[in-house]
Amino acid sequence: MFIQTEATPNPEVLKFLPGREVMGEGARDIRDADEAKAAPLAAEIFGLDGVRRLYFGPDFLTVEKAADADWAHLKAPILAAIMDHYSSGARLFPGEAQGESAAGHSEDGVYEGETAQIVAEIKDLLDTRIRPAVAQDGGDILFDRFDADTGVVWLNMRGACSGCPSSTATLKSGVENMLKHYVPEVTAVEQTL
Repeated sequence: MFIQTEATPNPEVLKFLPGREVMGEGARDIRDADEAKAAPLAAEIFGLDGVRRLYFGPDFLTVEKAADADWAHLKAPILAAIMDHYSSGARLFPGEAQGESAAGHSEDGVYEGETAQIVAEIKDLLDTRIRPAVAQDGGDILFDRFDADTGVVWLNMRGACSGCPSSTATLKSGVENMLKHYVPEVTAVEQTL
């Protein structure tokens, strides 16, 4: 088994491509060792000193390290854990359905009328143009909510994009400009934490 690794715009995050499906549909952001207990692979990687966060995407995973940790010491044990997991044939999350919905949209807000149409356009742009580009860098960007009164779209950056030094530039220069261009009701884009 050959596992590719790629640098991401976030120097604290590496993208691992096992050449196999990771989540398939959906994604999962694992922020601490307690959350990692649901997935043996995540628990193994979180057991390494210096690992801060994991993100499982459709066909990749990203690992975020602590600022004082060194990739030279972490990369080989992470690769070994991934190889062991896939060699075993075990499920990523035994005992639960695999991941979140493919689009990962927040369904908390109920939108009606013209606002519902605006939100549908925003989600469509995110799914077809923005999310695929962000996934290339080992991250994801999800719709959180839209404030029709102010025109502000709130998005959630995950994976390599979460905490990335260039995420603000990506959000403002790329995502905000595209959404404003195609959806004139959008006045700004902000990141949820």
